[in-house]
Formats: sequence, C-alpha cells, structure tokens
Amino acid sequence: METVAVVGIDLAKNVFQVHGTDASGRRVFNKSLRRASVAKFFANLPPCLVGMEACGSSHYWGRVISDLGHDVKLMPPQYVKPYVKTNKNDAADAEAICEAVTRPSMRFVAVKTEDQQTLLLIHRERDGLVKDRTALINRLRATLGEFGIAVPAGRGRLKRWFQESYGDRESELPPLMRRHIQRMRIRLTELERFIADLDAEIDRDIARNDACRRLLEVPGIGRLSASALVASVGNGHAFKSGRQLSAWLGLVPKQHSSGGKSVLRGISKRGDAYLRKMLIHGARAVLRHLNPKRKVLTRWLSDLLARANFNVVIVALANKLARITWALLNKGSRYVEPTAI
Repeated sequence: METVAVVGIDLAKNVFQVHGTDASGRRVFNKSLRRASVAKFFANLPPCLVGMEACGSSHYWGRVISDLGHDVKLMPPQYVKPYVKTNKNDAADAEAICEAVTRPSMRFVAVKTEDQQTLLLIHRERDGLVKDRTALINRLRATLGEFGIAVPAGRGRLKRWFQESYGDRESELPPLMRRHIQRMRIRLTELERFIADLDAEIDRDIARNDACRRLLEVPGIGRLSASALVASVGNGHAFKSGRQLSAWLGLVPKQHSSGGKSVLRGISKRGDAYLRKMLIHGARAVLRHLNPKRKVLTRWLSDLLARANFNVVIVALANKLARITWALLNKGSRYVEPTAI
C-alpha cells in the first residue's frame, strides 16, 4: 500500500468511514471500520495527519489517535460541508474531511483533555438542572394559581412564602392537590441539592486551578464563567488574538457585505451559547455595580452609554471581557486594574 499522509475519519456510533490519501492527494483507501477496529487500524499506520469533525465523541477519539503518534485536527462541521462533492454519504463525508483538513485556511478546534471535557459536562448538567428547576417553579406557581392562590415570583420569595404563608392557605386545597404540591416541593429540594453538589465540584476545581483564580480577578468574570472559559479555551493558544476568541463566541457583528458596501448587523451568535451567556451576564453585573473610582473603565463605558443602546453596551463589554480573558490565558499573566490617565 502507498504511504498514507492524510486520513479523514467520519465518526459514528458503530461504523466509521476512513479516507486516506498520499502526500500528493491521491486516494489510497476509502473503507469502513467497526468501532473495535479503529484503534488497531491507526496503530498500524505510520504517523500522519488525521482530520475529523468536532462532535460528541471527537475529543475522545482525538486523544486515542494522538496517543498512537498521529497529528489529529478537529474541524467545525459547517467548515467541512463545502468540500462534499456529491450526495451525502459516509464515503463522501470522509473524503471531504480528508480534503478539508489540508486546507491552509481551515480553522481547527483544540482537542480537549479528559479534565476539560469532564468539567464542561458538569457545567452542561448544572445548566440543565437550573432549567429544570425554573420549569418546576413555574409549574408550581401555575398549579397554585389554578386554585386562586397567588405566589410571589422568584425562587427565594417562593421558598419564604412556603415557610411563612403556605400553612394558612393549605386547607383551601383538596387532599389530592396537597399531596401533589408536597411531591413537587420534594423534587424541588432534590434539584437544589443536586445543583449545590455540582457547584461544590466546580469550586473544588477552581481552588486548584491557577488560571481560574487569575480570571476571577477580572470584573465581570465570576466562578462559573472562569471555570467554563478555562475548560473550553485552555491556554488560549488555539486563537491568534482576543478578537478571534470573541468571534468564536459570537460576540462580533454579523456581516452581509457586497459590492464594496459593508453592512454590519447584530452579533453573529455563533459558537458556545453557554459561554456567551455567562460573559453577557457578567457584563450586565459590571454595569449594575459600576464603581466611579475606576476612572478609565468608567470613562470608556460612560462614553459608550452616551451614544449607544444599553444592550449594545452590554455586548461590547462582554466582547472586551472575552479579549481580556484571551490575553490572560495566552500570556499567563494576571489582571491589572486600569488607572486614570
């Protein structure tokens, strides 16, 4: 068999498709592999460039194949799609991946370590539990509202209401509804406990992670933001600049330009929605608790607030936080509070 220089692998649950080419780009093979045969197949190949789309299991396979001596590159699926030359099938997808990974203009996704992947899954689970808790609270308030009992909005107010006022209204409910409300309250308590357990796991990781502690020094970067950013971005070397990181997070304007006319619209909202949400919440908190003694930051924000919509200012500050984050992670430095000029 000719020497293989590049391999594109189309990941799947059980049957994987691999397409290999030599240094000149000529096809060497395009065949399917069972899951159990993938590691053995790459162990028998000489070190080569291996491309795959970034998806649910790509980081795992990236680590496995990298340990066998290959150079693994992950690519966003939307950047691979233009290289599919014919109808969609596994063989065409693997060939497109093999071609896309060799393009000098291609953008890649860094392979995450086990610790990074685990921490991001904890964040994902916590985010899902918070949504479940919000939905349960809304159903609980709506259920009581069906019987003419108005419950104050807000998680803390709901808890106090049950402690102080529910006993006075409980007798108005039928026995079956009282038992149903009790079951909903028990489930709410369990969700609170699960969220607290995950928060403790995140806090323990922050305590032993120097990069997270350095990010916490930045106004607008909280514990969840710092932990998720370090888990997703790592040392920031996958991005050439802070602007590239903010673009990856979807915090830059979306363009629709043609014929020399530049048209900028709202932010692109590409990339990681969870990180973008955390940065925007952090920017909102900075504006809410703005300290006039921070002369430079206040002047920049004040000038921006004078000429732009409040939500535009929030996104601009989130963009700035993303760029600061990249600089701190990429250079390994600490945040320095700006001083007046």
